[in-house]
Amino acid sequence: MRAMDLDAVYRAGTLATFAIAGIAFPILFLVTVPYGGRHTSELWGPTLPSRLAWFLMEVPAPIFLLLAYSWGRPAGSPVSLLLLLLFLGHYAHRAILFPLRMRSTGKRTPALSAAVAFCVNVLNGTIQGLAVSRAAAYDTAWLVDPRFVVGILLFALGAAINLQSDDILRKLRPPGEHGYHIPQGGLFRFVSSPNYLGEIVQWAGWALATWSTAGLAFLLLSIANLAPRARANQRWYREEFPNYPSDRKALIPRVW
Repeated sequence: MRAMDLDAVYRAGTLATFAIAGIAFPILFLVTVPYGGRHTSELWGPTLPSRLAWFLMEVPAPIFLLLAYSWGRPAGSPVSLLLLLLFLGHYAHRAILFPLRMRSTGKRTPALSAAVAFCVNVLNGTIQGLAVSRAAAYDTAWLVDPRFVVGILLFALGAAINLQSDDILRKLRPPGEHGYHIPQGGLFRFVSSPNYLGEIVQWAGWALATWSTAGLAFLLLSIANLAPRARANQRWYREEFPNYPSDRKALIPRVW
């Protein structure tokens, strides 16, 4: 693709992501979009096995990141390569390892929500790939820039929180059991959805480390998607379990 075309794609894609975040944030507080499990409803139409749906939702992001990265014709900057590997590492887990480890027997996800997530990840993978290959010119001095260092540390912290929280949820019930339990341990002591908190922290680190409008757009999109889901999860737990800890917040410890 021509340089002018790539710049136009980057600008349009980033603006579209900001717009989607702004529209989705208030709507998702009113409408709980199901991704399998406790919020699934027949009103959302045909469904897919949750493990397959999760793979289909997540896999476009790394594919289109690599495509856009190659279109951007990067100069081989070690910073760009490191950022590329961080993004790919996250999605190798989310698209492949996470679905394989899911205890999803009998769980289904609406095809509509999977299709929407697929399209959003096509868009996001594209603009993030262009951001780290073309939109920002990183030299080796960026490796010691405070924005990059703090961003990488936040990315690692968020990933650790996310992985620990997912592991706690995975071990809540033994194989073959289908009921729900109150999660305990880790940041579940303070919030109902620490896995979502970890992901937001992770993408805050990405936005800082890349210092790009695409990174900021993705952070806002993540908040717009995950904050309403955290509130919905907290509401569900409180309705399902009368003994659910009353001081446990939805997403931000001691705040909200």
